[in-house]
Amino acid sequence: MTRIAIDARLHAYRQGGITHYTRSLIKAMIPLLADDEELLVLEHVRSRTPLVPTARRTHLLTPPHHRLEQICLPIEIMLRRPALLHSPDFIPPFLRTYPAVITIHDLAFLHFPEILDQAAQRYYGQIQRAVASAEAIITISQATRDDIIDRLGVPPERITVIYAAADERFQPWSLPPGATRTIDGKTLTADTFMLFVSTIEPRKNIPTLLRALRICCDRRPSANYHLVLAGARGWLDQPILTLIGELGLSDRVTRVGFVGGDDLHWLYAACRIYLNPSRYEGFGLPALEALACGAPTIVSDTSSLPEVVGDAAWLAPPLDPVAWADLIEHLWHDEATRRDLARRGPQQAARFSWTTAARQTLHLYRQVLGRHG
Repeated sequence: MTRIAIDARLHAYRQGGITHYTRSLIKAMIPLLADDEELLVLEHVRSRTPLVPTARRTHLLTPPHHRLEQICLPIEIMLRRPALLHSPDFIPPFLRTYPAVITIHDLAFLHFPEILDQAAQRYYGQIQRAVASAEAIITISQATRDDIIDRLGVPPERITVIYAAADERFQPWSLPPGATRTIDGKTLTADTFMLFVSTIEPRKNIPTLLRALRICCDRRPSANYHLVLAGARGWLDQPILTLIGELGLSDRVTRVGFVGGDDLHWLYAACRIYLNPSRYEGFGLPALEALACGAPTIVSDTSSLPEVVGDAAWLAPPLDPVAWADLIEHLWHDEATRRDLARRGPQQAARFSWTTAARQTLHLYRQVLGRHG
């Protein structure tokens, strides 16, 4: 029996993009395993619920990102006797007797080093050693592949692009006129707001969005422009939130905090426009989720975002509030164009599939095992 282990310890500490990627990949991979293959999910003892209930799992004591991780983790994993380890959180154990596959989701920590605290600097500071150590490297967009080649000097043939995808639950949802929903204590009405979904932090570039909204309001004071910010508070978020008041937008912006499940699906389906002004994204999953739900979408023309949205969304320079205001104003008042983008979005999102990602990832595992058998 060939045992493939996947490091999912981060699940116990953080519910973010890497945990979502790991969960989605495992769920899609289980039905595709050959009879002589076994998938073992490595979770931390602090995990209250299984990452994927149908998967076989084992619990480890070593916390993710711990300063002694490279000493303790190799021993714990060796006792599970894997034929191969997949580390979706960038950094594999360096001392090992089995091949390792790593996933590099983005290089934001190199583009924006100020986002890292001391612990994160120590962890992500191992990235050069990680790419040298790994037998294979997965990344989730061509843009990030190019970034890895440029910033880390990795030969192109060592990197495999395997796209992430939106969950199948994100589909067009026909809401009745005037539909309302209360989320985080705020009552929202469909088709009356623009939407941003992500952590409130500097690289998400929310100030450009706020300044564009101010421009739109100044141009058309009678238009009921409104923006909903859906996302957990992140690093250096206070200046962003303070800017809302400084721009006189307190009555034009609603914050609803982190949103998941049906509430998130409703937001995507109910928004008049979805906006992603990020300065840098390794993939930009919320934009793809919005497209899957038929939300007319505007994203930054940078990093992976044009690659992900194709011709199903409009593009704007991330640091040009006037350009954003022009597109927002146009799309807000142009119902025919919104309908056209709403039609294109699900078609573009359907090009990405977790089943395809799982099949390609298993193929890569088998290639690595074949070379190291």
